[in-house]
Amino acid sequence: MRPREPQCDAGGNHPKELAVNGNGNNSLPFLSTAVFPMTLKFEEVVYKVKTGNAKEKTILNGVTGMVCPGEMLAMLGPSGSGKTTLLTALGGRLPAKNLCGKITYNGLPFSAAARRRTGFVAQDNVLYPHLTVTETLIYTALLRLPRINIDMPLKLERILEWISPDSKLELDKTNADEGGQYNAVRDQLISAYDHHIASRLKVELFNAETINCITHNPHSGIRKAAKEEQWTTTWFEQFTVLLRRSLKERRHEAFNKLRIFQVLSVAILGGLLWWQTPPSHLQDKVTNHSSASFALKIALIPITNESNFNQTALIFFFSVFWGFFPLYNAVFTFPQERAMLLKERASGMYRLSSYFMARTVGDLPMELALPTAFTFIFYWMGGLDPRPASFLLSLLVVLYSVLVAQSLGLAFGAILMEVKQATTLASVTTLTFLIAGGYYVQHIPPFIVWLKYLSYSFYCFKLLVGVQFRPNDTYECSNGLRCSVLDFPAIKSVGLDLLWLDVLIMGLMLVGYRFIAYWALHKLQRPR
Repeated sequence: MRPREPQCDAGGNHPKELAVNGNGNNSLPFLSTAVFPMTLKFEEVVYKVKTGNAKEKTILNGVTGMVCPGEMLAMLGPSGSGKTTLLTALGGRLPAKNLCGKITYNGLPFSAAARRRTGFVAQDNVLYPHLTVTETLIYTALLRLPRINIDMPLKLERILEWISPDSKLELDKTNADEGGQYNAVRDQLISAYDHHIASRLKVELFNAETINCITHNPHSGIRKAAKEEQWTTTWFEQFTVLLRRSLKERRHEAFNKLRIFQVLSVAILGGLLWWQTPPSHLQDKVTNHSSASFALKIALIPITNESNFNQTALIFFFSVFWGFFPLYNAVFTFPQERAMLLKERASGMYRLSSYFMARTVGDLPMELALPTAFTFIFYWMGGLDPRPASFLLSLLVVLYSVLVAQSLGLAFGAILMEVKQATTLASVTTLTFLIAGGYYVQHIPPFIVWLKYLSYSFYCFKLLVGVQFRPNDTYECSNGLRCSVLDFPAIKSVGLDLLWLDVLIMGLMLVGYRFIAYWALHKLQRPR
């Protein structure tokens, strides 16, 4: 005879809602509304992995059990027995293709709704290094707790008071991943939990007078729960919290002293090298020189008219430096946050779209501040067109190129999710764009001429040249003769027409690269 399956109270009927009132005076009403009784049941769970010799190794073999609301299940066993694997499987964080058996939550398979109503503490710490313990707890609470009609400062104060009643806890002075300091704060939090939170929860959850249960017919409840995909916070609330957290976390990275020194030193050095080139240096004699000297002088030939036109080499340096510098910085973005993103997404804390939009908007002030300072220094020291309109247009083109380059870097990082591989791919791409950018090679063979149209550096260089020169401008080409700027090799190779089309193409690149990055993040393997 088959043994009778265990049942929870009330014959398996699971309460849909649970309100905790704490003797009629609950200080955390928003936390009480988050309580959701859940029956966890797992039957014949099997999990296998492939070893190095292509053989399969069974980690879990036919594990069965059930946990009812109000119960605690402890897993005991020696190291390597599969405790963490089973817990990870029950938390819906193992790939479904390697997992067999049946795991249900209130009679339903693991879903997005169940994920948002469960908590999972990973074995390893996955935290933002520049956020304090207080900030980490606050941002997590704001993303996980349901919306309520309560002032935000009061809500934060109550959360901290509930978590840390002991004033000795220096939660706002310790970074979340600060080694020994983190462990000390964690131990104090555990102690506070043992003496305060655990006893408080016990009284509130198990006092029959303070628990209100609303039961439903199991079948109708299952149908309703299957359709329920409500988020505890709105898209805009998630976006706001993630934006604030991103700004706090990344300010240390975007404005660190080394990065500021790097940008400003290049701007000043470049400005000194191209310092107000006088008209007497408009053209150098290049005959009777070695090929290496010839190439170097061609790169430094300045162009001008009576209004002291500037050098195309300086303009090309603009397009190269701010075409590649943001790309390499952006490559690190998603690989560095991969563990945190997977952890929080697995918990259903926020939508991917709100995270991606917050990341995009949060990067704007930090990624555009240094290029703006660079342009202010380099533009005027290099003696470019002093008209305000030309300066503003040049600045906009540089910032536009920064956003496009950053988008490509985000796409590389999101697709590969490995810094070394993404950096290698970025290096190959930048070298290709550099060669095909229209400055070093003006006569590209027809069968590969399409390469330059894939390079955003080509469009940036063309737009900057179009801002600085007009089709009717001339320069002194030789022996007092004046030639049209359209005949100069570096300008002739890109032209000065259809500049609006170049703006449109760069816009398509910006949107397209970011869409690829979003798609790659969406395709990240996430346990179901």
